[in-house]
Amino acid sequence: MLKRIVFILLFFTLVFNCTVTDQPEFIGLENIKVINSTIQSITLKADALFINPNDVGGTLKTDDLKVYINDTEVAKVVSDEFNVPSKKNFKIPLIVAVATDSIIDKKSLGGLLGSLISQKLKVQYKGDIKYKVLGYSSTYSIDETQELKIKL
Repeated sequence: MLKRIVFILLFFTLVFNCTVTDQPEFIGLENIKVINSTIQSITLKADALFINPNDVGGTLKTDDLKVYINDTEVAKVVSDEFNVPSKKNFKIPLIVAVATDSIIDKKSLGGLLGSLISQKLKVQYKGDIKYKVLGYSSTYSIDETQELKIKL
């Protein structure tokens, strides 16, 4: 009987002292940059920064995150689920390769030519990153725009 009471008390102590349902805090995107550019493609990278106050990890999924260049949707960030470390600051890399011909359409041709001449692109990451842990989930809305220099 005493073992059962000790076990129950220990169980409730662990459950109530562990942080599980606090949502990791999204700090923002940083280091948005062109990591490679050729005539055929442009590879972009950004780091999504988070702080996880939880005693347990979880997973982040980026399926609903899109990349726009000069206001034209050109790619989706597709990646495996990221494992979230417990009680840590962490970042996840968001890397996407964009074919330069996907940037060209009739309504943005002038903007693209202007971008190539000035060697600048307006890059926007927009969409959602989803967090899941032990049946609890939350969504982070991302909308970050930056002007980047390119070298072809």
